Amino acid sequence: MSEVIILTAEGSAKLEAELKELIEIKRPEVLDRIKQARELGDLRENAEYHQAKEDQAFIEGRIIEIESTLRLAQTAEAGNAKSRAAEVSIGSTVELLINDEIKKYQIVGSTEANPTLGLVSCDSPLGQALLSKKLNDKISVETPKGLVVYTIKAIR
Repeated sequence: MSEVIILTAEGSAKLEAELKELIEIKRPEVLDRIKQARELGDLRENAEYHQAKEDQAFIEGRIIEIESTLRLAQTAEAGNAKSRAAEVSIGSTVELLINDEIKKYQIVGSTEANPTLGLVSCDSPLGQALLSKKLNDKISVETPKGLVVYTIKAIR
């Protein structure tokens, strides 16, 4: 059985844009670099050729990865603004009060997660604890530094 990958509409659009750039711009550029490097002669000691081939392998691998992700992807239903603000769901942006400090996170699918950018996976302990919660709910999450209590201050 295939694994379903959850993406926000924004995450899906970013992947589609990256795929288009790889296919229409990056792939032709690297093929041109390979062609030019071949024209230089002996390929055994041609650093430009070997680097271009490595770049080509990376680009082709990334194209396959993105196509696979998009094929298995299910876009999270954002709902209307009123229902989205009523409880946390995938795609929601939440403001959490943590130790007298407000932090902002968006709940996304695991392939989009990037905690340093405030993108929290719905599969992470924090993401799972937040799903279906409402404004002013308190949640507790076990972290490597111990139990952390969050209060939901805004949901968008």
